[in-house]
Amino acid sequence: MNYIGSKHKLSEWLLGNIKTVCGDDLSDQVFCDLFAGTGSVGRTFKPLVKNLIANDLEYYSYVLNRNYIENNTPLEADFYIEKLNTLPAKKGFIFKNYSEKGSSNRLYFSAENGKKIDAIRAQIELWFTKKEISDDLYFFLLASLLESADKVANTASVYGAYLKKLKKSAQKELKLQPANFKITTGKHSVYNRDSNVLITDIEGDILYLDPPYNARQYGANYHVLNTIAKKDTFVPKGKTGLPAYSKSAFCSKTKVAESFEKLIEAAQFKTVFLSYNNEGLMPAETLKSIMKRYGKYDLVTKEYQRFKADKTESRNHKATATTEYLHILEK
Repeated sequence: MNYIGSKHKLSEWLLGNIKTVCGDDLSDQVFCDLFAGTGSVGRTFKPLVKNLIANDLEYYSYVLNRNYIENNTPLEADFYIEKLNTLPAKKGFIFKNYSEKGSSNRLYFSAENGKKIDAIRAQIELWFTKKEISDDLYFFLLASLLESADKVANTASVYGAYLKKLKKSAQKELKLQPANFKITTGKHSVYNRDSNVLITDIEGDILYLDPPYNARQYGANYHVLNTIAKKDTFVPKGKTGLPAYSKSAFCSKTKVAESFEKLIEAAQFKTVFLSYNNEGLMPAETLKSIMKRYGKYDLVTKEYQRFKADKTESRNHKATATTEYLHILEK
């Protein structure tokens, strides 16, 4: 998935720096990815650590990480994937509110793909309600649906808006592809909680933080994925069909520094790594000042191509590259 703030392209750089501080062998370490997103960092560390903790406030993120991180035993899923791919179309909530020819005519999906998403989502829930599938298989199938739906979404990477006409990839028929996960020897857990609340209930060795950088709310940018994941029904608001969504203190210029310091103070981890870039709400000096109060501080940086989901001329930040800061705290 194309994802704002994804660290997929930086995973090797992050891994190298974390190993420099914590040692090459992480097999006895407890690693926490507190703002996990789509789980790209967690997936890198899952085979390397003893225990992995992943968390995110957005439910679609929880579904992805519940599958990719917490699922850790083989599943017999071929029958279910094949069955879901052959279901007859169904006019449900996604078709009516987020698809071509639906009552709202929001072009997030083609008419056929909207109906297919509705049919697949309803069947997964029916199996789960009747206890015909396990929790692990349920989240595996949901993750498979989210990723497969995202591949045919008629957006410029995020769901803050849809395109006026169906692009070529959105015209393709949705085909459910399995969201296969790695099986490891470790034990892993995934949460869907406020990071500042969860941090008081967990402890470990390495805490990796990748909070939102700016005022863009993930609940708005990826709301359609949340709606599919939750199987929500509500009255969509406005042109883009937004539901009510949680607003993070990390997306508020007036609240972010206080929230961040509370998080650092409460963290029961030996080493904290914070990913943040030069376009974030908190200046590097503010972060340095806060982190230095709680232990030994260091900083490494890297330039890389910035995420683009719109046209360059319409963006506030017109630079093609951004500087990634990795702030390091040894508590």
